[in-house]
Amino acid sequence: MSEIKVHWFLPTGGDSRDILPTAEGAHRRPPSVDYLSQVARACDDLGFDAALTPCGTACEDAWISTAALIGTTHRLKFLVAFRPGLLSPTLAAQMASTYQRMSGGRLLINIVIGAEDHELARFGDVAPKDERYAQAAEFLEVMDGAWGDAPLDLDGEHYTVRAATTRATPEPRPLIYFGGASGAAEQVAARHVDVYLAWGETPDMIGDRLDRMRERAASAQRPDHRPLRFGIRFHVISRDTEEEAWAEAGRLMAGIDPEAVRSARADFDATRSEGQRRMAEMSAAAGSGTTVPDDPRDLEVYPNLWSGVGLVRGGAGTALVGSHQQVADRMEEYRDLGIDEFILSGYPHLEEAYRAGEGLLPELRRRKLVPGLHRIDGTYSSFR
Repeated sequence: MSEIKVHWFLPTGGDSRDILPTAEGAHRRPPSVDYLSQVARACDDLGFDAALTPCGTACEDAWISTAALIGTTHRLKFLVAFRPGLLSPTLAAQMASTYQRMSGGRLLINIVIGAEDHELARFGDVAPKDERYAQAAEFLEVMDGAWGDAPLDLDGEHYTVRAATTRATPEPRPLIYFGGASGAAEQVAARHVDVYLAWGETPDMIGDRLDRMRERAASAQRPDHRPLRFGIRFHVISRDTEEEAWAEAGRLMAGIDPEAVRSARADFDATRSEGQRRMAEMSAAAGSGTTVPDDPRDLEVYPNLWSGVGLVRGGAGTALVGSHQQVADRMEEYRDLGIDEFILSGYPHLEEAYRAGEGLLPELRRRKLVPGLHRIDGTYSSFR
């Protein structure tokens, strides 16, 4: 039985006890270095493999935020998200190479292409969607080449580089994570990335995508014949009992303002993101555009798969909800489809890291799906 990797999420856009804290007096936590350090140290101690850090106007910069946490953690890796169109690929290779040495090899890279036009325009990126994916493919070729044993020369459509290299080859080479549901995204992933990411769709939907990506990867000329792995992004509400988990889902849903649902639905209807469109379609109440159901299980689109987060939140809109055993069952079901890595999160991220880390992760260890832990200098460290 193959092991999986379980990651958490760093809320660099701020945190809350609510999915979307719109009410006056709602409990909000700014993304200070002190608070992010608490989340990162919890993940470090509990045995999460890495922490995803998002990118965008609403977030603190992922490179700088995570670099500030290197010294406060021991084993936790940082999955740093950034948009390749905003950086030189050789500069990105240099930054990643330095990060690996400064962190002791704890960098993972999440390449982000998809975004709404108004968000990209803030950064001066007005290229059409297909062009952004073509540019990303060249970016990844240059970045990977700059980490190689010999300097890289490339005359491409988007980049021309001479002797692209870094001061030293990063050890280990940072793994590249990448998500996208469009055909252009899948082509880039099949050729250039290590871990293809999907948002938390139903097993049938995910199974179809994984089959398609395996076919694409088999026909692509992947560097060094590296295998393509698969990851998935969920929120999670994992409790000692099923009743407690759904009660928490109900609490979160009760805090959703119907006006926020209407506003979010208008944004989703206008989206150019295939992944976001698919997320929005999974929420029945979001489809009505005006109402929030009384019972959270009205938004259960598959056993233990809840679409309530997607009423008002862009990006990952589903949560695994249930007892620790039930959530582990679902994760095992996705693992059997071919999912190797899970990126989880919850509201608020500090407390939910402990709930998942002290309840769900031990259940996964009991099933031998994740490695055990042992203490080193008073902190936990994974056997991996």
